[in-house]
Amino acid sequence: MERLSGRTRIIIGVVMFCSVITIGTLGYMIIEGDPFLDAIYMTVITASTVGFGEIHKLSVAGKVFTIFLIISSFTTYAYALTTLSAHFFEGQLGVFIKGYQKKSIRKMENHVIVCGYGRNGQQAVKELKAHSYRYIIIDQSSATGNDLVEKRDVFIEGDATLDAVLLKANIRTARALITTLPMDADNLYVSLTARSLNPELVIISRASNESSAAKLRMAGVNNVVLPEKVGGAHMANLVARPDIIEFLDHLSVHGQDPTNLQEIVCDELPEGSMQRTIHEIGIRKISGANIIGYKSPEGQYFLNPSPETRVIPGSKLFVLGTVEQINRMKQLLKGK
Repeated sequence: MERLSGRTRIIIGVVMFCSVITIGTLGYMIIEGDPFLDAIYMTVITASTVGFGEIHKLSVAGKVFTIFLIISSFTTYAYALTTLSAHFFEGQLGVFIKGYQKKSIRKMENHVIVCGYGRNGQQAVKELKAHSYRYIIIDQSSATGNDLVEKRDVFIEGDATLDAVLLKANIRTARALITTLPMDADNLYVSLTARSLNPELVIISRASNESSAAKLRMAGVNNVVLPEKVGGAHMANLVARPDIIEFLDHLSVHGQDPTNLQEIVCDELPEGSMQRTIHEIGIRKISGANIIGYKSPEGQYFLNPSPETRVIPGSKLFVLGTVEQINRMKQLLKGK
């Protein structure tokens, strides 16, 4: 029963109630020989258990029938009352949640918009939750919307290729957009529309082949992911380099496992740390975290940077360590 929709459960309840009234009326007419009005009157007062007296003395068969009618009416009333109450409560709760979400969307900024809630979209949302990012999901499925409302996720039902839907998701104040629609043409259209509405937006798109990936990049997509290519390469590496892949699988970017790999933006450096080297700041010695990568403000990447690398505003550090070590490093870079 839990898998049935609310509308179906209500229909079942109404059918059960009507069946009890019909069977009771016919039963009294056949067994007791009552006229229609007396038969339906006896059925209603018996099923409702209001305690009114019988209109005449019942026969043995009539008494047995009445017993079964009372038992069946208990079950029917209990199911109908529970179904109607649950439907009313869930409906009111859904209205409340949707109203609250509309207010949340209007106030939301620096968030991530996820277009499409298929397998890739669900995984993207899972990762965003793990990183505590605020996000809005856009999907055309009303069934998906009902599930997301129950999970208290911010959801907009609509076509992500339309300007109005993206504007409703506050795309002008968003930090990034992830489009995971099944059709490459739809992802391309979403990317073009999003770029025109927010030129500074970071756009990440799914693609099914290299040809589509090239078109998406020309449309202004920052990063294109080919799930089949990534999955196939990962499986091949599990054969060719299983120990390396297993080691990398032990590294977490969620902040929940003992060892984490995170990126830290050095845009809040204190005055005493400006233009100083990694060695001078003493990041490894004080925090215990390991800096395994460095990205300059110009976008250049350096693997295993030397201790003489200068940490400047706008640069990024890729850090490997425990949660405590990384938190200490963040505090150190902020001068605390």
